[in-house]
Amino acid sequence: MKYVDEFRDPDKAKMLISEITAITERLDVSEKHPLQLMEFCGGHTHTIFRYGIGQMLPKAIELVHGPGCPVCVLPMGRVDNCVALAERPNVIFTTFGDAMRVPGSKKSLLQAKADGADIRMVYSPLDCLDLARKNPDKEVIFFALGFETTMPSTALTVLQADQDGIKNFSLFCNHITTVPTIKAILDSPDMKIDGFLAPGHVCMVVGERPFDFVADHYNKPLVITGFEPLDILQSIWMLLKQLDEKRHVVENQYARIVPADGNAPGMDALSEVFELREFFEWRGLGSIDHSGVQMRKEFAHYDAEQKFTVPNLQIADPKSCQCGEVLKGVIRPWECKVFGTQCNPETPMGALMVSTEGACAAYYNFGDLDELLGRREKIS
Repeated sequence: MKYVDEFRDPDKAKMLISEITAITERLDVSEKHPLQLMEFCGGHTHTIFRYGIGQMLPKAIELVHGPGCPVCVLPMGRVDNCVALAERPNVIFTTFGDAMRVPGSKKSLLQAKADGADIRMVYSPLDCLDLARKNPDKEVIFFALGFETTMPSTALTVLQADQDGIKNFSLFCNHITTVPTIKAILDSPDMKIDGFLAPGHVCMVVGERPFDFVADHYNKPLVITGFEPLDILQSIWMLLKQLDEKRHVVENQYARIVPADGNAPGMDALSEVFELREFFEWRGLGSIDHSGVQMRKEFAHYDAEQKFTVPNLQIADPKSCQCGEVLKGVIRPWECKVFGTQCNPETPMGALMVSTEGACAAYYNFGDLDELLGRREKIS
């Protein structure tokens, strides 16, 4: 395949649906006791909703939306830290756009910007170095956020700043790691997941092998998955085929992008700049050991948490917001008490409604809102 429309071919989709249906009928599952397959990445969630993949599948297959949106799993206290840093005098605070509207306990970065803080959206951390060069009298802080997908660009930016001798640049580091999160889900007593669609973009950096433990120790099939509709359908078929054949291995559907050993230069940059934190707090999942990274001592002068005073408060989400339960796959977004009413894209109460990868935003933007709210009323 060479062109994007080839990954959206309806005839190929029908063929895959037919194969998926045939395998499902052979398995001991039903609508009352469905197979639960978790797509870890928010990019997968939005593809599933944008193209109506959930409605194409047999009702005995249930897709569960995992915590693969780095903006969504950021605790409210870390957002408050961002605001505190941004409101310091002589600071230019920079961030990717999807983090601007994530609510803190008092305000979001967008509201802080409206109140006068110098907060700017960037497309790459390298943009921050240009700002630092052009504003030598300012401290430029980059809100470093994301899984292993975005870590290499941040690490390479730090190395470039060090090489160029730029002193007025630092990171507020909130990069997080995928493997401990999947392990936390698998260790959860509520865990009912039968198989995983693994994040293709993360695997593009780390490769296949970090996910072997899912198959080897938890006996769950896992398929590294791309982001087009046929990618999703083929990966579901691959998972079902493993379940039908009573296998549990790691398979790579996204081999056109993901090399088995990952991206060596990217991984080298990560290991040079970052080290694992002892623990990191996640929204909805609590504290997970070794699930985040921090700057190595050699680069502490680029660490905003070392360079400035940061409150580091732990703040609970509003009681009415059920982002945590959605992130763990315990409930669906429409089952949240405030979904679509008090919590919507204009007035979000939780990060899952804000981010372009959030499950609640996917349900709201691509689902039938009246039908979803009707279903919630029936079960309440």
